[in-house]
Amino acid sequence: MPNSPLSSFDDAGMHDALQRVFGFRSFRPNQQEAVTALLDGRDLLAVMPTGGGKSLCYQLPAVMLPGTALVVSPLISLMKDQVDGARANGIRAACLNSALLPDERSSVMRDLLDGALDLLYVAPERFALDHFQELLGRLQISMAVIDEAHCISEWGHDFRPDYLALSAIRDVRPDIPVAAFTATATGNVRQDIAQRLGLRDPVLVRASFDRPNLWYEVRGKESGDSQLVSILKEFPGQAGIVYRTSRKSVNDTAAMLVKRGFRALPYHAGLPDGERQRNQDAFIRDEADIVVATVAFGMGIDKSNVRFVIHADLPRSIESYYQETGRAGRDGGDARCIMLFSTGDIPRVRFFIDAMLDEEERARALSGLSKVVAFGSAAVCRRRMLLEHFGEAYPKENCATCDVCLGTKEVTECTTEAKMLLSAIIRTDSRFGAGHIVDILVGADTQKVRELGHDRLKLYGAGKGHGRIFWRRLLDELLARKVLAKSEGLYPVVYPLEGAVGILKEGEKVEMVRVVEKRQGKTDAKRLSPDGLPADRELFERLRALRKQLADEQGVPPYVVFSDRTLHEMASRKPLTPGEMLEIPGVGQTKLARYAEAFLALIAGAGLP
Repeated sequence: MPNSPLSSFDDAGMHDALQRVFGFRSFRPNQQEAVTALLDGRDLLAVMPTGGGKSLCYQLPAVMLPGTALVVSPLISLMKDQVDGARANGIRAACLNSALLPDERSSVMRDLLDGALDLLYVAPERFALDHFQELLGRLQISMAVIDEAHCISEWGHDFRPDYLALSAIRDVRPDIPVAAFTATATGNVRQDIAQRLGLRDPVLVRASFDRPNLWYEVRGKESGDSQLVSILKEFPGQAGIVYRTSRKSVNDTAAMLVKRGFRALPYHAGLPDGERQRNQDAFIRDEADIVVATVAFGMGIDKSNVRFVIHADLPRSIESYYQETGRAGRDGGDARCIMLFSTGDIPRVRFFIDAMLDEEERARALSGLSKVVAFGSAAVCRRRMLLEHFGEAYPKENCATCDVCLGTKEVTECTTEAKMLLSAIIRTDSRFGAGHIVDILVGADTQKVRELGHDRLKLYGAGKGHGRIFWRRLLDELLARKVLAKSEGLYPVVYPLEGAVGILKEGEKVEMVRVVEKRQGKTDAKRLSPDGLPADRELFERLRALRKQLADEQGVPPYVVFSDRTLHEMASRKPLTPGEMLEIPGVGQTKLARYAEAFLALIAGAGLP
């Protein structure tokens, strides 16, 4: 039977431990329910979004309960950061994996056998070993935690066969609670996780998928590098990720950014292992501000102070978009998620989808792509669309944190222009690409237009009242609405579909979301400051430099010392005593003892207003 309820851990005891270990006075939503379940010896199935404070849900009870909590995590590259973060809070943590040297492994085993560990992180491959399972049977284990639990389900988006061995956990230790954590899980996946792990009447914690601190924006994608460079200049010295579809585009973009003076590095599966690891470590340790990456980047990183995620190419699905944007703002501070949208990216994504051999998998991927296109071209609240995709209703009329709700976009009727565009395609027998059609409408004097006699068409120059970007966006809008389609191949042509009849002959209206040009101002400045704190920017930068110095001395990532959010609070409140420092969120007893003297001295030396 699982552990009996532990009535000695009351609400006051939990909050005391929360303040003492993590430096927080209150739980985030759903955390207390998960902690209580584990303290009571109950099995737990927790669906919590990235950045929802998942690790605290098992680290806190691991500190409060006797014995060692076993945490199964899929990525060896992430374990050291997880252990460093736990140790920084005074938690006795270690990992066992193939990356350890023999003497390091022996040291961990001694601590484990001596009962000197609160947390032990292992990979699923180690759990599968017979001698390790036999060892678990002899130790005082407080709980088993399965991180990224969707990996055990063939219905999940990241199924891993090595996770199947975890089904034995109930046979190995029938007396302990088992907790399964996942960031995204449908009903089928949740049921599969519970069945495979043998969860017994588990407490289900299904947190909201809403990440209120993330700001969503979709911008029309423009050709060339200037658009991306302009966006990145909005985030000077801040950490962020730029996602690209292909390895070549990752390399090219990273090289371009370096030439423009940005501290950027590439990351993709085609890089040598050593270079890929060095680039990731440089980003984690704030030695590079930007990582340009394929989707291979992300699961192996726990960096909390990512302030922006830019999708410079179309994501493959809403799930992928949600997961990738979820790597921003894990410290709870504001972060921006910007998608550069163009239906011209669809053929590139289709290339990968068409290569899939399994028909069902290909059909799911196509469905996912169509939903991304709908998300990018819609004129309704981005947050509402995301949450509805995951079966969650958003209760507010205006989220105030996306481009649509903020009013940085407006809906413009362009039925007349749509008719002009369709007519230009039809009158040229649907034999040309988007660029040539736009040339006709704006009256471009090109050799191709003259040779084909298209400068004599009645429509030639009829659309010169709008720029090329307007016409390309309108064409993208009609492609997204399936009024137009684009052929496959190296030189795709656009052609009308049945929906064109409704516009040309039946009076159907066409509306397009238009970007309002004015972007800079007080609203944009405020959104970059976590929770709108009136942070002293100069002091914040000095605190950040001290954090980097201390982190380098200890060989840990800077965010392990303090998060950006904690530094913003310090810069705003300017504590001068240990008692005042302890009031800062994220400063627990261990970090107070370890770091307070240096940070208080800097703040005192900075002078007060």
